[in-house]
Amino acid sequence: MRHLKSGRILGRTTAHRKALFRNMVTALIRRERIRTTLAKAKELRSHVEKTITLGKKGTLHAKRLARKVVVEKEAFIKLFGPLSERYAKRNGGYTRIIKIGHRRGDNAPMAFIELVDREGEAPAAKAKVEKKAAPQKAAAKKPEKKAEAKPEKEKKTETKKKPVEAKKEDKKKTETKKAAPKKAASKKPEKATPKKAAPKNKK
Repeated sequence: MRHLKSGRILGRTTAHRKALFRNMVTALIRRERIRTTLAKAKELRSHVEKTITLGKKGTLHAKRLARKVVVEKEAFIKLFGPLSERYAKRNGGYTRIIKIGHRRGDNAPMAFIELVDREGEAPAAKAKVEKKAAPQKAAAKKPEKKAEAKPEKEKKTETKKKPVEAKKEDKKKTETKKAAPKKAASKKPEKATPKKAAPKNKK
C-alpha cells in the first residue's frame, strides 16, 4: 500500500527534485509564464501557490520560509510587492496550466504554466474597450467634417474669381507693351544725333 506518499518522484533524488522546484518557482515568479512538461507543471502548481500565500502574509516568518524556495533577490522582492498586492483579494488559484501538445523526440506532453491576471493580459482587455468606444467618437466627429467642408467651397469660389482678375491684368500689360514701341521710336533719333565738337581756340 502507498499511504502518505504524495507527489511525483520525476526520476530524481530528493535533493535534485527540491533544487528543480526552487529554480522553477523562481522562474515562474520572475517571468510569470514558463513552458515545461505536464507532470512538472502539475507538481509545480502546489509549490508556487504556497509560496504566493507566504508573500501575501508578509510577516518576517513568512519571508524566511519563502527565502528557502525563492533564490533570486528580484523575484523575492516581486513576491512580497506587486504579486502580494495583485492577489490580495484572491483566495488561491493563482496559476493556470495550458496543454500545448507533445514534444518532438520523446513525445512527452508539454504545457504552459502561468500566473493568472498577468501584466501582459491587461492591455488586451483595454484594447477591446477602446474598440467598442471608437464608433461613438467617429459619430461625434462627422458634424465637424461637414462644418469644415463649407470653407473649402468658399475657397473654390475665390479661386474662380482670380482668373478673371488675371485676364484684366494681362490686357493692361499688353496695352502697355503696345505703347512702349512708340516711345522707343521717338527716343531713337535723339540718340542718333552726334554731338558737335567744341571749336578749338586758334592762337
